[in-house]
Amino acid sequence: MDLNLSPDEIAFRDEVRTWIRANLPPALRNKVVDGHDLDREDLLGWHRILARQGWVAPAWPPEWGGTGWSVTQRYLFEQECGLAGAPMLVAFGVVMCAQVLLKFGTQAQQRRFLTRIYNGSDFWCQGYSEPGAGSDLAALSTRAERRGDHYIVNGQKIWTSYAHFADWIFCLVRTEAGAKKQEGISFLLIDMKTPGITVRSLPLMNGWADPNEVFFDNVAVPVENLVHGEGQGWTVAKHLLGHERLNTGRIGISKRLLAQVKERAAASPDGRGGRLIDDPRFRDRLSRVEIELMALEVTNLRFLDAVRGGRLLGAEVSMLKIRSTEVQQGLHELGMQTAGPLAAPRHAAGPADAGAFDDAQAHLAANYAGARAASIYAGSNEVQRNILAKQTLGL
Repeated sequence: MDLNLSPDEIAFRDEVRTWIRANLPPALRNKVVDGHDLDREDLLGWHRILARQGWVAPAWPPEWGGTGWSVTQRYLFEQECGLAGAPMLVAFGVVMCAQVLLKFGTQAQQRRFLTRIYNGSDFWCQGYSEPGAGSDLAALSTRAERRGDHYIVNGQKIWTSYAHFADWIFCLVRTEAGAKKQEGISFLLIDMKTPGITVRSLPLMNGWADPNEVFFDNVAVPVENLVHGEGQGWTVAKHLLGHERLNTGRIGISKRLLAQVKERAAASPDGRGGRLIDDPRFRDRLSRVEIELMALEVTNLRFLDAVRGGRLLGAEVSMLKIRSTEVQQGLHELGMQTAGPLAAPRHAAGPADAGAFDDAQAHLAANYAGARAASIYAGSNEVQRNILAKQTLGL
């Protein structure tokens, strides 16, 4: 096992680092680093910058605009973006839906959607979770009934991130009511402008409104928007989820958060005339989280080395998601401690500013609150531990 980077990989990392430093708009970086909510243009703006450089879809085949990078280069690119304070690319289009279309889509579907996904012309969201069908996704009940050359969709999706920005949604729907749970499910591409779709925001405790409820009331979807045949949606969904696992460690983002905590702690009083960074209890907690981050990085590199060697990763990759979210939550807790009482959220009085934090320190509370959800989304940590226990440990 070799966890070291080759000279060529180091040169690639330095090239990426230099390019990001020169091309990431400072105002956008500041919004990310300070933990402010990003709007549609913030997210698509960075997407389009990467698209012009040819770096927005590294894992795509070269004929569709992929870079031809190795898995190590793709890993380094993700980490450098996180470390620099670049917005995370919204994965629903360029990572998830695109990989489904490349694997299962018809030529007509690929021609219609892939170029627009690459260029950032369409904003996508994911229609998976439902009330009563979150961790148990196969329990979904949103129905799609074939009527001639359309499916008529009725039902509800929930926790649909960025649905309020989205032009399109890819959905798992039930097309055969009497089938077993994992059977009778299909994968549809739905235009969000179709009559009968209603999006309702679900504001989070940090004031952000990224998640949404999406309601479908007799929504007509052309049959040509069905991917991989009726009843094949579960196969598609499993393929899709396999494309977001290796980068769930998010080492670069956590390293940036760690550096911010150290900087603030060095400038923060400890309440006894000294600096918080010199407080033994604080240093102990900080050291523990830093060690956990170092261990997480080594684990991520071990998986990376396995992939380089041609091994397919299994359920053990779930530990990256578990540990990375716990590390990020620990860092946000320490960040709150560096600000003390100034970290408490204080809202501006005007209704137009409802949910906005009114000073430079108080955004830490929003970040802390938002990070609590990290151990739930993309498969809760409890579910991930069950996967590890059953599929890796054989319990």
